Amino acid sequence: MANIVEIAVSNDSFQTLVTAVKAANLVDALASPGPFTVFAPVDSAFAKLPAGTITTLVQNLPQLTRILTYHVVAGKYKKEDLLDKPRLTSLEGSELYINVNGTFEVNNATVIAEDIEADNGIIHVIDTVVLMRPHWFDGIMEFSKAVFR
Repeated sequence: MANIVEIAVSNDSFQTLVTAVKAANLVDALASPGPFTVFAPVDSAFAKLPAGTITTLVQNLPQLTRILTYHVVAGKYKKEDLLDKPRLTSLEGSELYINVNGTFEVNNATVIAEDIEADNGIIHVIDTVVLMRPHWFDGIMEFSKAVFR
């Protein structure tokens, strides 16, 4: 079975992601035994970003690395494993918010293909590049859950 990187490289929908992973020197890490769960944005997800964003990120490797590692979680999580996990901590260190009730979503992205098995984990294909939420967001979300139950 192919690893996460090999699957991404062999899929034409991940050309921008593969280029970014190479630029950030994350190929070896994502090809390692893991296991990892990767929320992998397709090329059209990167195309939604404001003009010039990708060029700017490639010139700012620490920020590019941070965004890419925000899409990766340690461990192998299929959709069914996430039913009771509303949050996962990314390799970047921030939390990802998971919703599997109805539409399978990660933060602001919809999963368009789920549970792609790799030698070293799972890939969930997403339609939007996931960006970190501001530090104050968690407090607002907790407050709204308490008030609007």
